Amino acid sequence: MLAPSVALAETGEGPVSGTLDLTSHPAGMIALAIFIIAYLLVIFEEAIHMRKSKPVMLAAGLIWALIAFAYLGTGKDEVLNAAAKHTIMEYGELFLFLMVAITYVNTLEERRVFEALRTKLTSMGLSYHKLFWLTGILAFFLSPVLDNLTTSLILGAVVMAVGSGSPRFIALACINVVVAANAGGAFSPFGDITTLMVWQ
Repeated sequence: MLAPSVALAETGEGPVSGTLDLTSHPAGMIALAIFIIAYLLVIFEEAIHMRKSKPVMLAAGLIWALIAFAYLGTGKDEVLNAAAKHTIMEYGELFLFLMVAITYVNTLEERRVFEALRTKLTSMGLSYHKLFWLTGILAFFLSPVLDNLTTSLILGAVVMAVGSGSPRFIALACINVVVAANAGGAFSPFGDITTLMVWQ
């Protein structure tokens, strides 16, 4: 049972063919220390008054530099190149997806769709209790058509507009919207857009 891991450790190759096993390499230890320090800085964001993105981006850059340094002179440049391209492509796809989702929400906001929905919901004279259930049901059924993030942004904006006088209602209704959006995507037989992207 231990033989494969011993064989990998002896050859110095990782579980994926051609990759280095950096668990005992100094670069691996330094990368782990950088990750832990960045994570601690994120945890204490409020105390040190630093945005989460700063330590995380710096740590990511330093860890990639350490990996490049570890691969230097090993003759496995193509493995590192493929890993870097794959990671950059994943982040690029996520960035474009979020950009489109936010553009969609901003366009709906610019066309006053949320204002019309807010006016409609307000004019219906619904209590906070009924509004809570209505936004949850809408989130559940919109989630398979839109993605979870867009659904949550749209209905979260409606909740914040309608319940502006009650912070407690806003907090509970936003939690309801997020849970309902996730449940709607999971309930749908084909999943939501994010699920389809994962299985693509």
